[in-house]
Amino acid sequence: MKPSARRLRPAALSPERSRHRSPETATSDGEARRPSLASEPGELGPGSPKRQRRQGGRSTEDEEAAALTPEGYEKARRLLMKRDPILAAAITRIGPCRMADRQRKDHLSALIGAIVSQQLSTKAAATIFGRFVALFPDGHIRDAEAIAGLSDAALRAVGLSGQKVGYLRDLSARIADGRLQLDELDALPDEDVIERLTAVKGFGRWTAEMFLMFRLHRPDVLPAGDLGIVNAIQRLYRLRKRPDARRILKIGEAWRPYRSVASWYLWQSLKLEVSSLR
Repeated sequence: MKPSARRLRPAALSPERSRHRSPETATSDGEARRPSLASEPGELGPGSPKRQRRQGGRSTEDEEAAALTPEGYEKARRLLMKRDPILAAAITRIGPCRMADRQRKDHLSALIGAIVSQQLSTKAAATIFGRFVALFPDGHIRDAEAIAGLSDAALRAVGLSGQKVGYLRDLSARIADGRLQLDELDALPDEDVIERLTAVKGFGRWTAEMFLMFRLHRPDVLPAGDLGIVNAIQRLYRLRKRPDARRILKIGEAWRPYRSVASWYLWQSLKLEVSSLR
């Protein structure tokens, strides 16, 4: 099922890179490491979720997940703990989900932040982004046309590379001519949002997934290509080899319709000692 508009949060939306940066790791470097426990993935505790179906093939839980509130995060936490005893050990140590703690003001700022933060530490990205917004009156990025009005020299002066300047030009041009309509993203299904965003230079699937999770607050996104998620699952489930995307998605079936929340806990688990989860 493709979720419609939902709610969750964005951390620094780093762009595509050879090693994806996990948004919630202590190092901000995306090296997700996950604790170990017993059990073979794909056979998680209670097994595959059994959900009551309503008309249209939607479940009660799917419908409730469409608008995650603070209470919704708690519901997601309880449901994940019930379905996956392995993940539950980490959730118990980590506590409440705090995906919504930080938030960009708007879609445009979030997308610009994704470009700025490519291949940079969180601190460096924040510094450059701060310089960038200072180019605008009152530090407010009004619209794409305002970006188009800035010279390449001005953009380079704040610390942006020539390549990133090109990415910003492509983003602002697509918004200005209507190829990318930011106000429509909230209502689009996940895959349609990904399709729109990956058409922009500098944006790959991972960046689009981060936007879905942390800006559009979609609850059921599982970034199977994220290195942090890969490492976390390998540690938590005691796998000999790194799991590929297919195996990660299979394991994640038990987490629907809250795979975004499960992913957040996976990233957070990298800060825990494996021994503390046994």
